[in-house]
Amino acid sequence: MFERYEDQGKIIFYGDSLQILSSEITSESVDLIFVDPPYNIGKQFSNFHDKWESDEEYAKWVYQLLDECIRVLKPNGTLYMMASTQAMPYFDLYLRNKIAILSRIIWHYDSSGVQAKKYFGSMYEPILHCVKDKNNYVFNSNPIKVEAKTGAQRKLIDYRKSVPTPYNSEKVPGNVWYFPRVRYRMEEYENHPSQKPEVLLERIILASSHEGSLVLDPFGGTFTSAAVAKRLGRNSISIESQEEYVKIGLRRVLGWQEYKGEKLFPLQKKQAKKNKNNPDFDFIQGELFNADSTA
Repeated sequence: MFERYEDQGKIIFYGDSLQILSSEITSESVDLIFVDPPYNIGKQFSNFHDKWESDEEYAKWVYQLLDECIRVLKPNGTLYMMASTQAMPYFDLYLRNKIAILSRIIWHYDSSGVQAKKYFGSMYEPILHCVKDKNNYVFNSNPIKVEAKTGAQRKLIDYRKSVPTPYNSEKVPGNVWYFPRVRYRMEEYENHPSQKPEVLLERIILASSHEGSLVLDPFGGTFTSAAVAKRLGRNSISIESQEEYVKIGLRRVLGWQEYKGEKLFPLQKKQAKKNKNNPDFDFIQGELFNADSTA
């Protein structure tokens, strides 16, 4: 069983991703898919524990989801997949036999805490950029261009051309992206263990879709993909299995202020209201949420 909420081209499903993908999403109907499944590293997502009995069982589950995502993707559609560094080899090998992998992207971030003491800690997450047809897909380079720092900043001239020309001041980003992680007290922060930053999804959505395109996220989480899609004039379908996070989507994407009698507030407003008479407790909470895992 599942529940469906919809408003002006924005759809939220509350239920199991695989069930909803297979029964509710039409084949070749989606322009862009952002797949960010649980990483099988033992995190607690509300009432769901992110741990399978083996890596093989976990991979088989994700393979089923990827098959459904490929089925619902348009012939000229694009799929981005994130995974842990440990699990990504499974999905890279699987997807390269199903669709075309154009880029292997590294989302790099810094850390304010200790990552590891007996090995080199992980400071990045891998992303696969895939398309069904490598000769027919959407890629909008202009809205995602970044500053070209090397030649343009030094005002160098390219003398290799027939007419000497200054180096370009902008360029399409390479496959290593630096975006800070979402931290407690940041305006976009939600109470979720693996929230992705809006700037990351903004680059993906701008590059690989147009206004009016349909963006699918089978693991809504904090609904960042749908919230950014909404801001950029795209439609969206999001699926989430945990009611705690569905409420975030109803607020961020559909604009709900209440759910089953519960007022829906961003975490910062709820925390400020709860702790307005106890600033020391609020400070301690901030320090705890800023601590990095040493796993």
